[in-house]
Amino acid sequence: MRSLCFPLLAAALLSSGMASPAFANPQACAELWTARNEIYKAQGYCFRTKRAIAAFGNAGCQYDNVEDLPLSANDHRAIADIVQQERALRCPR
Repeated sequence: MRSLCFPLLAAALLSSGMASPAFANPQACAELWTARNEIYKAQGYCFRTKRAIAAFGNAGCQYDNVEDLPLSANDHRAIADIVQQERALRCPR
């Protein structure tokens, strides 16, 4: 399901001209942040920030380091696409 949703989000952002604004679009940034962290959560990442813990929790988490997550090639591509969009939108880190 995730692999179908992200391309639709990316296409919507690009077609609406939100790919390179002068300032970050808070709603688009929030959606991208959520999409990226949903992938991490699904693979057992233990979140550190209050925001991520509040949104996703840490129940059942297994990995403290993102580099240790057992991500598939599709997950890696999706995350790279999301990060690229976040940078293009100048989303806060």
